[in-house]
Amino acid sequence: MARIAGVNIPTNKRVSIALTSIHGIGHTKAREITRKLNISDERRVNELTDAEVIGIREAIDADYQVEGDLRREVSTNIKRLMDLGCYRGLRHRRGLPVRGQRTHTNARTRKGPARAIAGKKK
Repeated sequence: MARIAGVNIPTNKRVSIALTSIHGIGHTKAREITRKLNISDERRVNELTDAEVIGIREAIDADYQVEGDLRREVSTNIKRLMDLGCYRGLRHRRGLPVRGQRTHTNARTRKGPARAIAGKKK
């Protein structure tokens, strides 16, 4: 099992797909990394040599901010917005959608399950 950026990546998946299990690496960055290291798209993680795994690890460490550092930066950015008291910070604080989505209907992911209003029934 290959361990990259503190994450055990799945061994039976293709390399570009397995790299997306690392927080901060999506499909585009994963493909970019594999192309930079000349790793074929059809190769699976269990077919990689130790040198290739080390190369992937070094490429990620050098060029990308992933996992703990990225999570920390995102949370400090959100905390900064909340401390400023700007509109986006208030939306984060109240647990509502931040980017202008409607909330009259929908927004159940952010607002949680619907709560019944007492005395509404006729």
